[in-house]
Amino acid sequence: MSSFVPPVFDNGFAGLPETFYSRVQPTPVPDPYLVCHSPAALALLGLPADALTHPDLLHTLAGNRLLPGMDPLAELYAGHQFGHFVPQLGDGRAILLGEIQGPDGRGWEIQLKGAGRTPYSRGGDGRAVLRSSIREFLCSEAMHALGIPTTRALALVGSDLPVYREDEETAAIVTRLSPSFVRFGSFEVFYYRNQVDPIRQLADYVIRRHYPQLAALDEPVPALLAEVARRTAELMADWQAVGFAHGVMNTDNMSILGLTLDYGPFGFMDAFDPGFVCNHSDSGGRYAFDQQPDVGAWNVTKLAQALVPLMSVDTATDAIKAYPRQFGQAYVARMAAKFGLPRAGDSVGLMLDALSLLAANRVDYTLFFRRLGDFDSAPDALNAPLRGLFADRAAFDAWAARYAAALRQTGVPDAERRIAQHAVNPKYILRNHLAETAIRRAADQRDFSEVARLHALLTRPYDDQPEFEAYAAEPPDWAREIAVSCSS
Repeated sequence: MSSFVPPVFDNGFAGLPETFYSRVQPTPVPDPYLVCHSPAALALLGLPADALTHPDLLHTLAGNRLLPGMDPLAELYAGHQFGHFVPQLGDGRAILLGEIQGPDGRGWEIQLKGAGRTPYSRGGDGRAVLRSSIREFLCSEAMHALGIPTTRALALVGSDLPVYREDEETAAIVTRLSPSFVRFGSFEVFYYRNQVDPIRQLADYVIRRHYPQLAALDEPVPALLAEVARRTAELMADWQAVGFAHGVMNTDNMSILGLTLDYGPFGFMDAFDPGFVCNHSDSGGRYAFDQQPDVGAWNVTKLAQALVPLMSVDTATDAIKAYPRQFGQAYVARMAAKFGLPRAGDSVGLMLDALSLLAANRVDYTLFFRRLGDFDSAPDALNAPLRGLFADRAAFDAWAARYAAALRQTGVPDAERRIAQHAVNPKYILRNHLAETAIRRAADQRDFSEVARLHALLTRPYDDQPEFEAYAAEPPDWAREIAVSCSS
């Protein structure tokens, strides 16, 4: 057993007035057991790798026991959900336990998702189920390994406590880490209540804790808005480049730090489809893959609106007007790296033509870019592994000839380019069918070995791992039947 020494807890958010939250106790679960954990996330908190073998910590992460210094609370916020304002939401099944300062001096808030009812549960049970919790745990850590800003997942704890969704399932609790869980909707709730003082207090708190470089400026709030807009634009570029669709880009799911927040229904694209909708509940396609950059901009305007009481409309508009340019520059830079091409000139047209070909041929997005790194730029090369992904071989051949000429013009040797492209084009992503296989084994047999295997695999998404070659293959036919929704 670990010689676990409880860390020192603080809770900066609890230092704000109770206007911003409600104090609440987690609801215990019977007989908790550890499903999986992230050693890398434990290290962020300065905890030893075997800390979760100690029952005190396991029961804490199940919501059964508090450690000294914890001050649990549920945060209040509102939000635009699928374009419609909902005046009060809040942490309906998440409870913030407190904050730990890591070895590097960075503070990490510790939140339990699925720990029971709060004043914001709106009639719900406050629980999360094992199925969706496995997806959240795996994707949080996979996104970090891909280099995409995200909240982290420390551990996943299960219990045989029944939870009812479409069918009876079992409960699970994900321990989430973030420097802050403040979101756009944290400001919106007070804007629509015409309460200016809380908006100012929260903005001051966020600047002081997370953007201290802005505090000395004459107008720190517009600078905050501009910085959040920039981070959001770059996050959207990250998602687009890797083929990730969030599924529920409501303003209450948008992080004030520009992190990927709240892994409900999400999906990595298999066959490239610009209109890909990963959320079965999104019947109108509001959050389709190709809509994400514009939705990010729309959400930023809602944050700007909520901050208008602290600045003029013109100032708020000026603070966010760079978003389209920032997204465009970030997206082109990421895609140019994926293609191994310069960022400007004819390269942009060549990249856009490739995406059109991918869509027309329903080519697997991740496989295409991974194999593109192995492209032979010699004039007579066939590039059969890449060519084989396309039904329209003639169209591919025409594009490939242009691409080969562009690569030769760069003067970069193929071997050198291959290393650079493989460093930005993952071989392994959390495909739906991989997650589904792990979920079925866990739910039906209490066999968590596939969850652990996927977690280990996805911490090295850019590396060739020959023993896991099957995990990089195109999905099987049955994967098309997998559907995730807001109830997941």
